[in-house]
Amino acid sequence: MRIVLVHPNYHSGGAEIAGNWPPAWVAYLTGAVKKAGFTDVHFIDAMTNHVDDDDLHARLAALQPDIVGTTSITPSIYVAERVLEIAKAACPDAVRVLGGVHATFMYKQVLSEAPHIDAIVRGEGEEIFVNLVSAVAAGRWPADRRSIHGLAYRDGAEIVATQAAPTIKNVDGISPDWSILEWEKYVYIPLGKRLAIPNMARGCPFTCSFCSQWKFWRDYRVRDPKSVVDEIEDLVENHGVGFFILADEEPTINRKKFVEFCHELIDRRLPERVQWGINTRVTDIQRDKDMLPLWRRAGLVHISLGTEAAAQMKLDRFNKETRVEQNKEAIRLLREADIFTEAQFIVGLDNETEETLEETYRFARDWNPDLANWTMYTPWPFTPLYQEIRDKVEVFDFSKYNFVTPIMKPDAMDRATLLDRVMHNYRRFYMIKALFHYPWRGTGYRRKYLLGCLKAFMKAGFQRTFYDLGKVGYWGPQTKKKVDFHFDDNRKIAEAQLEDWEAAADRAKQLGRIKERVAAARACGGSTQQLPEADARPASSAAVH
Repeated sequence: MRIVLVHPNYHSGGAEIAGNWPPAWVAYLTGAVKKAGFTDVHFIDAMTNHVDDDDLHARLAALQPDIVGTTSITPSIYVAERVLEIAKAACPDAVRVLGGVHATFMYKQVLSEAPHIDAIVRGEGEEIFVNLVSAVAAGRWPADRRSIHGLAYRDGAEIVATQAAPTIKNVDGISPDWSILEWEKYVYIPLGKRLAIPNMARGCPFTCSFCSQWKFWRDYRVRDPKSVVDEIEDLVENHGVGFFILADEEPTINRKKFVEFCHELIDRRLPERVQWGINTRVTDIQRDKDMLPLWRRAGLVHISLGTEAAAQMKLDRFNKETRVEQNKEAIRLLREADIFTEAQFIVGLDNETEETLEETYRFARDWNPDLANWTMYTPWPFTPLYQEIRDKVEVFDFSKYNFVTPIMKPDAMDRATLLDRVMHNYRRFYMIKALFHYPWRGTGYRRKYLLGCLKAFMKAGFQRTFYDLGKVGYWGPQTKKKVDFHFDDNRKIAEAQLEDWEAAADRAKQLGRIKERVAAARACGGSTQQLPEADARPASSAAVH
C-alpha cells in the first residue's frame, strides 16, 4: 500500500519572502497513517523544489502509488487540481484525494471544475484520511465511501457530501512524522536557521468575519504543553531546527497553558538553541503585560499582531473586538520587553481611499513597530464577510486570492492605484527603518534579527517577487497605467456552489426571522408556544440544516 503526498508548486509574493515554509500538513498526515500501519509513504515538495508538471508526472509514474494526496489553500487550488490531473495520467489506478480549507468549504466548486478528483477530505484530515486509506487497502473503495464521514465526491452527475466527521478530541494523541521533510530546504532568511511550524492548539474561539480558521477547525482545543515541547525538542535535536513559529491563530488565549509552555521550554534550556514567534491579539498583550519578561526568557522573540486596521469602523466590520488605541499600547509593551513587533494592516476593501491608506502609514509611524505589513483584503468565499460583500466581488480567479493582489476594487480608486499606494507605504516605512533604526538600535541579537528581516525584504525586492511586482509589471508610480494583474476572467463560481450558497442564505434569513419573532414574543411576556404553528414549523427545519 503506497501513498504519495504532494505539496503543490504554487508561489506568491507574500509570506515566502521570509524563507521556505515547511508543509506541516504532510508531517501530520504521515504520522497518522504510519501510526495506523501504513508505512510506505513518500513526499514530493513541488513548491520548495520547483517541480514542474513533466517532472511530477515522471516521479508519480515511477512510484505508482495506490493513493495520491495533495492539499490547497484558496490561491493554490488550481495547481492542486492540476496535481491530481497529472496523477490520473501517470498512475491511473491510484485514488486521487484533495484536502485543505478551500476544498472543505468549496467542494461543489472544486468537483464541478475538476471531476478527476476521487475524493475531498472535508475538515481536520488525520482521522478522515486514515479511514479512507484503510478502505482502499481493504478493497472497500469506492463501495464503502458513503460510510466514511467527512468526504465529498462525485457519483455520476451527483456531488455527494457524507456526514461531517467529528473533530479530533485527543489532540495530544496526534503524532506528526517530521522526518518526512527535507529539513535543509526550510530556512528562515532573517536568521539563516531551519524553520518549523508546529501547533499548540487547533481552532480559534473568536469569529473574525474575514477569517475561516474558526470555521475549519470548529472546536478550540489546546494540547498539553509538555507534549508540545517534546515535539519542539525533537525538531531541535533531530532535525536541526533553530526557529519555529506556532501555527495557532492565538496561542496566548489560554494563559495557563501558555505560561506552562514557556516554563517547560526554560526548564529544558531550549531557548539557548531555538527562538520562536507567534501571532496573537493586542488584548492578550495588555492582559499579560506582567508575563512578557517570561515570554522573552522562553525564547519568544517575534510577535505578529493582528492590528488589522487603523480605523475603528474597520475593526468593527472585521468583528475583531479590539480598539485602535490598544494597538499602540501593545506595541510599546512588547518593545519594552525586547520582543520584536510586527503590525498587520488589512487594506483594499470597497471603502478604501488614498486617505485611509495614508492613515495606516501614520499609525505605523506613530506606533513604531519593528515591522509592518499591508495585506490586501482577500475575500475568502467561505467567510461571513464575503457573503456580506459578495455583490461587489468581481474577480473569481482564485489563484490571485493571495493577500498581495487587490481582488476588491475600492470605490474611490482603481486596483493599480491601490497597489501603488501600498508600495508607497512600504517604501517610506522601511526606508526610515533601514537608515535610522535597524543598523543603530540595539546590539547583538536585536540588530542581527532586524538586519536579517531587511535582507529578506531587499532580496525579494531585487528579485521582483515581493507582492508579485515582477509578474504584474509594477516598477513605481510611473508604471501604474501599465500594471496588469492577469486575472482569468473565464473563472466563475460553479452553478452547484451558487445554489448551495443561496440555500444557506435562505436558511439563515428564515432562522433570523424566527429568532426575531421569538424575541418579540418574549418581550411581550409570551413564549415560543404563542407563535402560529405555520410560522413555528420552519424553525426546526432551519435549525437542523
